[in-house]
Amino acid sequence: MGEPGLLLNDRAWQLAETLLATIEDLRGCEHQLSNGCRLIDMGVDVAGGLDAGIALARLCLADLGRVTIGPGPLPADGWPHVQVATDAPVAACLASQYAGWQISEGDYFGMGSGPMRAAAAHEKLFEDIQGAESAQVCVGVLESARLPDEAVVDAIAEKTRVGADRTLLAVAPTASQAGTVQVVARSVETALHKLHELKFDMSRVVSGFGSTPLPPVAADDLAGIGRTNDAILYGGHVTLWVTGDDNSLAEIVPRVPSSASDAHGRPFLEIFAGAGHDFYQIDPYLFSPAVITLMNVDSGRVHRHGHVSPEILSESFGL
Repeated sequence: MGEPGLLLNDRAWQLAETLLATIEDLRGCEHQLSNGCRLIDMGVDVAGGLDAGIALARLCLADLGRVTIGPGPLPADGWPHVQVATDAPVAACLASQYAGWQISEGDYFGMGSGPMRAAAAHEKLFEDIQGAESAQVCVGVLESARLPDEAVVDAIAEKTRVGADRTLLAVAPTASQAGTVQVVARSVETALHKLHELKFDMSRVVSGFGSTPLPPVAADDLAGIGRTNDAILYGGHVTLWVTGDDNSLAEIVPRVPSSASDAHGRPFLEIFAGAGHDFYQIDPYLFSPAVITLMNVDSGRVHRHGHVSPEILSESFGL
């Protein structure tokens, strides 16, 4: 990982430079726009792959976490799982990885994540966490089926206050190998975001680990949204190492898993359709891993809640 003490955008920029040196091995390619912005295509007009997805996830995390793929038990023995580990969970996952920036410019739309969010710091989330930064370079990841043009980049640069010629954006659609990997690499992030919504003191979280089954690549982005959400909601396991008293942990842990929401229990595409394909009409407390474990590093006690749903995963994944 990058040098300690660097800004999130600096860390991601260093990682991007390393990735670009072997971009062909990732089955990706680089473009440069007329305003100087550098684009990394990981699945729009190129094949991309598993390593490209890991690279995207690392960029999203500002290289403050490790991302691997290994076998797991769901929805069948030996199924590939995406695993994430970080010792800087709030910075990596909330200040950087969380897809909290909707990029909408003209007819272009993409979900924006990565450390460019910390440079813009226009989300309410940044009022509660330390993470806003004055950046000299800017790195973002876009979940989109199209590469952005100059107008899109200029709109981003206006928010981040970093010139387009010092901006780098990596792009992949949900319905691609790389896009699928990077989305399900958000298990720890979803757990942290849920805890934040529940008003938990995020400074108590010191480390995180998550494991989520990797869905098959979907035929289109809408189906991909369904499968990647199902993977986390019904198959994701997250362990967080936390500090402080156990009473508060015992009280909050049943409220964290996705099963704490009344919307839980159906494939995500059914839930999404029932909400008129509007994420904001879905109970926000649904978006969390299936199982959460809180390990208290002060007392040694463990608090665990939630359950997986193999039958929903099998249906979603087409098994």
